[in-house]
Amino acid sequence: MSGTFVGMPAFPEAARAAVGDPTLRANLRHATHTIRDKRARAVAELDDWAELREAGRRIKDQTLRHLDAYLLQLEEAVTAAGGTVHWAADAAEANEIVASLVRATGETEVVKVKSMATQEIGLNEHLAAEGISAYETDLAELIVQLGEDRPSHILVPAIHRNRGEIRDIFRARMGAWGRPAPEGLGDAPAELAEAARLHLREKFLRAKVGISGANFMVAETGTLVVVESEGNGRMCLTLPETLISVVGIEKVVPTWRDLEVFLQTLPRSSTAERMNPYTSMWTGTADGDGPRAFHLVLLDNGRTAALADEVGRQALRCIRCSACLNVCPVYERAGGHAYGSVYPGPIGAVLTPQLRGTASALDASLPYASSLCGACYDVCPVAIDIPGILVHLRQRVAEEGGKGHRLEKAAVRAASWLLDRPAALAAGERLASASRAVLPKKLPGPGVGRWTEHRDLPELPAEPFRDWWRKNRA
Repeated sequence: MSGTFVGMPAFPEAARAAVGDPTLRANLRHATHTIRDKRARAVAELDDWAELREAGRRIKDQTLRHLDAYLLQLEEAVTAAGGTVHWAADAAEANEIVASLVRATGETEVVKVKSMATQEIGLNEHLAAEGISAYETDLAELIVQLGEDRPSHILVPAIHRNRGEIRDIFRARMGAWGRPAPEGLGDAPAELAEAARLHLREKFLRAKVGISGANFMVAETGTLVVVESEGNGRMCLTLPETLISVVGIEKVVPTWRDLEVFLQTLPRSSTAERMNPYTSMWTGTADGDGPRAFHLVLLDNGRTAALADEVGRQALRCIRCSACLNVCPVYERAGGHAYGSVYPGPIGAVLTPQLRGTASALDASLPYASSLCGACYDVCPVAIDIPGILVHLRQRVAEEGGKGHRLEKAAVRAASWLLDRPAALAAGERLASASRAVLPKKLPGPGVGRWTEHRDLPELPAEPFRDWWRKNRA
């Protein structure tokens, strides 16, 4: 399987294949139910969860309203602390900035702590084309990389793999990337974790360049924050001589006091923990402590366009907790790969079409990858109205056209013509009632016909309502 999402089909087609895979569905069902049940218990411990959620929403909205000012404040603070800030308008610019920074060090290897922004822009593939090997150090990301796979979840990118599959990947692929898996490796979690630890340790000790993302950036001090559960982030952020952080511009928060809110809501919403095992923070560079050079690449890549949409900009509040994925009935059955993006699930269905546009069949299909049940909104720690944005984006897709939507517009025009002409409407109703015995039970054609594959058409009455009313109530 390719490691990128290029050329992925529209969501319905990709989801159909996923739904037919019983192993995938079992893996997803077990993992999502386990995580969401733990999260519910962790959230229930806080009497002020609703207040924290509202505070997070307000902080994010305030930041987005004045994003330009906070980003400039951040740049000034990072620079004053000894770092260098780079601005990237799109994926191509960000990739070239990072590649040039790595080339300047003379190194051909980098270690990475999980960064969805670098996956969004395809950084690993770009570095590979430049002769630079990028090694993922998060356990789940390592599994995905060794398996030449794609991430399928925000928090647990290898959620679609079970322990037996992971063991087989380690046995078959670790040797080609470095230290091989131990002889006789089993599928116990402790054994798999130890195999990954031994494999990665030599890379941590050898690497001169680290690449990271960030969960948050504090504008008032220029501090970046990474929260993680394994300690690999701490290794990537402290051992290399050069650190390059690629971060979306929406990750900024104004003050440390604002950060406190999210350090309470993010762990509970993502890993169902009261606090993250590892919370790493760094501000620029310091003599004799950590990397000697720090570069921050601020990534736009469609975020400014999303910011301009008064409804859609809510998606930029997202703190990447993945709670919405774990409660989504569509994600549970279709899996993350069907979304064709590094951002799967409900948040991906609203974020990806705004970052990439809706020109492709895949991106135009994502706003429809939902039953609009609202479970995603209920668990979101920053109160993103995902169902509302989905409906908003469906309207945008319909207005932009496309074959299916042209048919929809034609049907609406025909209905408008008919409803404006009572006599024609009455004649049509009488004709439908008279021929109801021979009318099909399913709609024809590949488009509207699909709607009745699992639904019965309503039975037509023996006579139109207006005729019944005339005889019985006139």
